[in-house]
Amino acid sequence: MPTLALTGDVMLGRGVNEALRHMRPEDPWGDLLPLLAAADARIINLECALTDHRQPWMRTPKVFHFRADPSAIAVLQAARTDACSLANNHVLDYEEQGLLDTLAHLDAAGISHAGAGRNLEEALRPALFDAAGECVGFVAFTDNEPDWAAGPDHPGTAYLPVSLEPAVLGRVEAAIAAARQAGAQTVVFSNHWGPNMAQRPSGTFRCFARAVMDRGADLYYGHSAHIFQGVEVYRGKPILYDTGDLIDDYAVDPMLRNDWSFLFQVVLEKGALCRLELFPVALSHARAHRAAGEVRTAIMDRMARLSAGMGTAFERRADRLVLRA
Repeated sequence: MPTLALTGDVMLGRGVNEALRHMRPEDPWGDLLPLLAAADARIINLECALTDHRQPWMRTPKVFHFRADPSAIAVLQAARTDACSLANNHVLDYEEQGLLDTLAHLDAAGISHAGAGRNLEEALRPALFDAAGECVGFVAFTDNEPDWAAGPDHPGTAYLPVSLEPAVLGRVEAAIAAARQAGAQTVVFSNHWGPNMAQRPSGTFRCFARAVMDRGADLYYGHSAHIFQGVEVYRGKPILYDTGDLIDDYAVDPMLRNDWSFLFQVVLEKGALCRLELFPVALSHARAHRAAGEVRTAIMDRMARLSAGMGTAFERRADRLVLRA
């Protein structure tokens, strides 16, 4: 029964990039490293480009541009990252060259990736990796930055609007089927979707996530809001609507608390949910660590409340929330 560890956004650019010049590669993960090491595979959303290219994307309006030095790949290696989503609104912050460099650095480090590529075929290609002897297929999409969509002959992301239109769901079904045909016993569907700082997914988003599960995904892995959202178990399958952030340099909203998050550990057997464990995490500048005391209680209280609204009741432990199938 493989255990998958999933995190929210990992942003290694800007202030984090500066901090890394004075840190060891393992330091940003803090005391999460033993939890990550205990899992059979680790998946993140990489929220920046890994490149020396310095020209930011200027062809369409964009406020933030995130770029990390290529040496930051050592941070991902320190956590033994197996796969990362590149389908997001920052992977082309430094133009197509920044994306191509990111792909090259990940490939050289042996880290699988999905959701962006040198052309549309590559952007749609599932990442495959082993977890405790089972083949996991990882597909990734985003509804952000439609101008960044990959084409047959140009680099970009796997763009997918959130819609119940048959053509959109047909693309979802095809991506999941491709992962199965490639040998995946478990399929993780990653989506960088929706607005920032939203505590709850809209009704449309919930319908879309359920439709994805109906088309064969085993785990829905959402991110983009910068704060975590509730967990739903739909027909026995977990939907993580938003996994929040994990490593960043962002200003903290005192009410929404984007410095609160979780490390999500999902135990699956051939796609069937066995157990879900959520470890509360507190974020500081360029670092994450396991939450403690009143902060840990507050993080767990919020997740329990948001998930209860979706019919999910967690068992509360001293240091985590647990859901058994």
